[in-house]
Amino acid sequence: MKFLISMHINPAVLDALTDEERAAIGDGHARFIGALKESGELISTQALVDPSQAAVVSVRDGRPVVTDGPFLEAKEYLGGFYLIDCEDKERAIELAAQIPDAAIEGLGIEVRQVMFADGPSEA
Repeated sequence: MKFLISMHINPAVLDALTDEERAAIGDGHARFIGALKESGELISTQALVDPSQAAVVSVRDGRPVVTDGPFLEAKEYLGGFYLIDCEDKERAIELAAQIPDAAIEGLGIEVRQVMFADGPSEA
């Protein structure tokens, strides 16, 4: 079963962390990625730039309209994700709980099963 584990970032929470705490988060992600690779459960992981660097595209009267992001005014934004392939939802939740961000008040981790996927076939 495939699951998307998304990390929701609150910049105010991150700004309040010490340099050591931020470094610990990075180290924790590196260990987590290594463990997922070793177990064969990692499909992909990506970190996303700050929403201030995003573009929002909509089509009006047949023409694309591009504005600076983010689309929604919110204090939290999608900061990155892990796409995993594991046994079941319980295992996905167990893995999500190992992400360092999960232990920080004000940051969120969401686990959602992938309903449909298309792309290169898996060997």
